[in-house]
Amino acid sequence: MPLQNRVTPFGDIVAVSARGLFTGNRGIIHDPATRSLTKRRWTTRAWIICRCDYKGIRRPVMAQRSWTELFFLDEATALAAGHRPCFLCRGEEARAFREKWNAGNGGALPKAQDIDLRLHAERLEHGGKRLHPLKGPLAALPDGTMVASGAAAYLVRGGRTLLWQPDGYRRADPPGPMDGLLTPPSTLAALAAGYRPVLHPTAFD
Repeated sequence: MPLQNRVTPFGDIVAVSARGLFTGNRGIIHDPATRSLTKRRWTTRAWIICRCDYKGIRRPVMAQRSWTELFFLDEATALAAGHRPCFLCRGEEARAFREKWNAGNGGALPKAQDIDLRLHAERLEHGGKRLHPLKGPLAALPDGTMVASGAAAYLVRGGRTLLWQPDGYRRADPPGPMDGLLTPPSTLAALAAGYRPVLHPTAFD
């Protein structure tokens, strides 16, 4: 039976068999004795996106009193949920994200903690996922943006929408109007400034 450790673009953590391209964490939010989640969904504002392979280290998933291993279909999914690249295992990508985040949002070059504080304010509302208003047509959104229509999430690529599913994307037009942005506005600004998240191969099928 799969563990409850897969993150959706809405930031929910679900139990599915597919793992995806990236891991990451929000602190310790599981009980290693039962390998199940506690009632908390984060214990740190540093929600990060990590490599699944790093210096040959292999961890027994959710079996230690250490950070809770979460998994994401791809980087766009993780960004939509409110995570950002890890400076330890994805240093090059984290520095590129910070530079583009700064280019899109202005001000001084931020520290990781500054980005975390901004993202924390943008990703949550009343304990759930915060949606942000769309301020233009979907076709104008940068690749890697994710939007919501009802309970479904859609990836924007090449001005088209792709339906997010736990094991990949499929081409589909939303059945109704979009409810808002899943990708936090400050991350959207980084995408618009040129940050290119890693997308699952099915986004290119």
